[in-house]
Amino acid sequence: MTAQLRPGPPATRGSRAVRLGVPLAVLPLVAALLLWVRAAGPHQPGHHPGCPLLRLTGLFCPGCGGLRALHALAHGDPLAALGANAAVVVGGAALVLGWLVWCAAALRGRAPEPPAPRAVHGWAVCALVLAFTVVRNLPFGSALAP
Repeated sequence: MTAQLRPGPPATRGSRAVRLGVPLAVLPLVAALLLWVRAAGPHQPGHHPGCPLLRLTGLFCPGCGGLRALHALAHGDPLAALGANAAVVVGGAALVLGWLVWCAAALRGRAPEPPAPRAVHGWAVCALVLAFTVVRNLPFGSALAP
């Protein structure tokens, strides 16, 4: 089954700078988040709240290690980020890819049209996150634990 790309509706007319305004406005927000995580490292106690699921049950949730992964990415260490939380790294890569598609559509003068949502996609993502959570809490999946 292949996805068909359909051109989106025409964007407002204007220069490239105007069309790229919204996608580029996202960059300072993401940069501010990464700079904050980089400056206030998650390894220092008191800067970030702890995971309530981990505190109550001793089990890692799918987000456990996410701040450490972002911290490692902000320091340019993708291997450490994968070790802290592979799901955050993969999800972040998907977001970057989506942002690039958004910018390319804006440059072409088209509004990006997201693919039609299907229930099977949502269930697949939920199943992957659940599998990631279960495996990282089992002895043989300790490499996925933060």
